[in-house]
Amino acid sequence: MVPPLNGPRIQPPACDRLPRLGVGLLYSEALSAFISDHRDAFDFLEVIPDTLWSDDPKATAPTYRDNLFALAQLDAYASQGIPIVLHSTGLSIGSEAAFDASHAEHIAAWQKRFQSPWHSDHLATFRVQDAEGGEIDVGFPMPIPYDRAALAYVAARVRRMQDAIPRPFLLENNVYYFEIPDQELTEPEFLNALCAETGCGLLLDLHNVYTNAKNHGFDSLAFLEALNLEHVVEIHIAGGHELDGVWLDSHSGVCPESVWELLAQVLSRATNVCGVVFEVFPTWYAELGATRLLGELKRARQAWVDAGKVVPCR
Repeated sequence: MVPPLNGPRIQPPACDRLPRLGVGLLYSEALSAFISDHRDAFDFLEVIPDTLWSDDPKATAPTYRDNLFALAQLDAYASQGIPIVLHSTGLSIGSEAAFDASHAEHIAAWQKRFQSPWHSDHLATFRVQDAEGGEIDVGFPMPIPYDRAALAYVAARVRRMQDAIPRPFLLENNVYYFEIPDQELTEPEFLNALCAETGCGLLLDLHNVYTNAKNHGFDSLAFLEALNLEHVVEIHIAGGHELDGVWLDSHSGVCPESVWELLAQVLSRATNVCGVVFEVFPTWYAELGATRLLGELKRARQAWVDAGKVVPCR
């Protein structure tokens, strides 16, 4: 067991007092008709705000340009009583560049607009330095080293987010296609220590766990046994596909059976979990189709009920 750096920290409001939202669906404009036609199939919508704005740092203020059509849609959903949860991808909390305060400020504006009960990002690096000392966005979540130095570094950035937005902040376990050698900590040890040190919660992506286990040959259940599931506030499930012998976290279809088994395990033990979100990327929705998407949401709700979780009233 890895002790926290400076002892436990309580994050107000505590994760165990958050609303239990139930089963969620990742929003995209491609799903507009599905959302309108199948309102009873889900309890809340998760939004990746970074995909709904453009950011030009060289432009005169404001540098962020929101997708007004998407905002109008989300405003309409919120006015119908559909909770909106924010899940960003652009913070790059593991990169060595300066903390992106403008990104945090824009997330704060979206949180204020939609009153998201919590918000999240990825425990990963998206931006890296180039040969000239500049910065490039690789467009993909790169792994961070699981060591004490990275733990202290990320913890400081978590606190910046907590100070910027007065709502619980979650980090999602990363998917990775190569391993950093000679790690000081295991991934569960790193996540447990980070949560204990900062009071942040976990967005446990079970398809990420499945993908990493399948590609790198470890036991998914052993991973979950080593993880303190009390920190889990939200769960992601999704499908993927194999390419040249590698399983991809492509959010491209139905969940593998092993992911459903992991979900049942986690829901039975994660006392503070508030929602399960099914993710499908808009480019794959036409292939998945409404019927199979309804089936995935129905199965997620059944797993929620089977674990004794309360179905929200609508």
